Amino acid sequence: MSLIEIRGLSKNYGHVRALDYLDLNVDGGRIVGLAGPNGSGKTTLLRILGAFDTAYSGDVSIDGLKPGRETRARVSYLPEKTSLSDWMTADQAIAVYKDFFADFNEDRAREMLEFFKLEGSQKLRQMSKGMQEKVQIMLVMSRDAEIYLLDEPISGVDPASRKSILRGIIGQAGEDSLVLLSTHLIQDIEPVVDEIIFLDYGRVILHEQADKMRAERGQSLNEAFEEIYA
Repeated sequence: MSLIEIRGLSKNYGHVRALDYLDLNVDGGRIVGLAGPNGSGKTTLLRILGAFDTAYSGDVSIDGLKPGRETRARVSYLPEKTSLSDWMTADQAIAVYKDFFADFNEDRAREMLEFFKLEGSQKLRQMSKGMQEKVQIMLVMSRDAEIYLLDEPISGVDPASRKSILRGIIGQAGEDSLVLLSTHLIQDIEPVVDEIIFLDYGRVILHEQADKMRAERGQSLNEAFEEIYA
């Protein structure tokens, strides 16, 4: 049994179909990129896996369990838009997560705060977009979760911050955990992902090991992305 198993997953927003009988199996112990153009279903898929959207048809299983209260305790989710108030400091955000999540590791959070060169006393509203994203990553990756769902963790930040954020993710992901991160910045994630999933019109059009794909296609993941979505 795979850590994530999905069969015939469909989701509509009114007359718009976001996911269209999607099938997918993903195992633990790897970093997996989830790519596709805007509207391909990336965010919807992550929200369903995170148990933040239960209005769908089809079968979704996380380690044998349907997404819900029990799986939320094992899944750490980073939404595309921050849920933190901008008056908070990084220290206050850590305190909130520590109170809310039983598996939150404050020591790890402090280590990541130092790694990202952030001041715990600084308010979010005083931080750049890249700094705010690092705070979010620090919080999400400081949970002792089995699955980390990261929705566009490097979008809208400068190249140096992207590299720093990805190093932080790699450094904190457990050996047996699954990191599933969505992005359209394939060139940035290419050095770190073990597998790549391409979505389009709510379906998986390609799911392959990164090394195998490069060897068989003779292309980088970014080149394959550009060819497939041209």
